[in-house]
Amino acid sequence: MAGYVIRRLIQCIIVIFLVTLVLFITMRLLPGDPLLMIINQEQLGELTQERLDQLREEYGLNKPLVVQYVDWISDTVRGDLGTSITYSSPVTDLLTKRIPITFHLGILSFIIAHVIGIAIGIVSAIRRGTKLDTGLTVLANIGITIPVFWLGIMMIYLFALELHWLPVMGYTSPFDDFWRSTRQLIMPVFCLSVLPLASAARQTRSSVLEIMQQDYVRTAWAKGLRERAIVMRHILKNALIPVITLAGLGVSFIIGGQVLVEQVFNIPGMGRLAVFAVMNKDYPTAQAIALIIALAVVISNLLVDLSYGWFDPRIRYT
Repeated sequence: MAGYVIRRLIQCIIVIFLVTLVLFITMRLLPGDPLLMIINQEQLGELTQERLDQLREEYGLNKPLVVQYVDWISDTVRGDLGTSITYSSPVTDLLTKRIPITFHLGILSFIIAHVIGIAIGIVSAIRRGTKLDTGLTVLANIGITIPVFWLGIMMIYLFALELHWLPVMGYTSPFDDFWRSTRQLIMPVFCLSVLPLASAARQTRSSVLEIMQQDYVRTAWAKGLRERAIVMRHILKNALIPVITLAGLGVSFIIGGQVLVEQVFNIPGMGRLAVFAVMNKDYPTAQAIALIIALAVVISNLLVDLSYGWFDPRIRYT
């Protein structure tokens, strides 16, 4: 077990290194000069080459790319994510305000999607061939295909503009106003939950149907055990392994999907900041956000791999 964990950690480090390298090179390949993004028209007319060189030196853009990359990695390891070119403030300060918002939406969406999705999948499989199964399967198929940004716009139009049930946009901390925060979260959380919920429901249904064909499940039914006991003790735990794998992959969608959701609902989270940073070529901010997302995905996949042994004791790590 210890050897497996060490190998997986080494793989995670390699993945993170490759992500940082690709991100760093890609950001530098984008057209335009990031310094010109922060200079208004009046300053642009008075800008001299000496001043431009001074700004490049201030932000470290005058160094060779290899030196810039090594400096960024070394500073990041020490906890210094650099200074935002657009905001002229430490990237750490920007992320400290926005990460809790993004994680609040993401964790809430993840829990709701997989709790409800797994429950729907189990019901669908146990009631296979019924009208309930058909209806839930159709809804799951629709949930997988529906675009998140389109769904958000339609929900704003219906529930905010037409019915006036929910706020159009914004975010309020639940510690400041719990009721207002809940009303603001309903639409974005629903949009983020639709795809992982539908995927979890479909995968759970498929896994449960497969497990139900096993001999030990047939024996449990023949012995007259209650349906709840058979599902919880014999079916669910064995059927959850592929669902857990899918859930690990769903973390990347929930985090990445917030880029669209935060834009549509004007939520000041990390995803909206990432869009602004990329559009303005704010290298330090965009690189820091991408690194955090990569870390979240890699760690979630590692936890998923380690959880297999708990759900199925037959699995051995070598």
